[in-house]
Amino acid sequence: MSLRGTREVRETCQLFRLTGLLDAFSEPTFRKVLGSKIDEGPKHIILDLSQIDFVDSSGLGALVQLAKQAQTAEGTLQIVTNARVTQTVKLVRLEKFLSLQPSVEAALENVK
Repeated sequence: MSLRGTREVRETCQLFRLTGLLDAFSEPTFRKVLGSKIDEGPKHIILDLSQIDFVDSSGLGALVQLAKQAQTAEGTLQIVTNARVTQTVKLVRLEKFLSLQPSVEAALENVK
């Protein structure tokens, strides 16, 4: 599989640390798994994509869908990013909607 990760459930949020590729191949499973975890709660989601090598349009679409799902559930989705992911997100002007963060610590501060 091109995408791997871990899930850490905290009192107020869920933290997912992902590595690999968020692309057309991994997107269906990524969206299904994370979508079910948003429903389980806690509703605030932090995606640590700082170790992601590549995000394509399918991956961006999944991130937008998950952000909308979290908002509908009265939660939030924040994305910890790296230069490559930031560049891709900014290219399509989604940096504000997807709430990009420089570190997991900064994202955790926003959840409190």
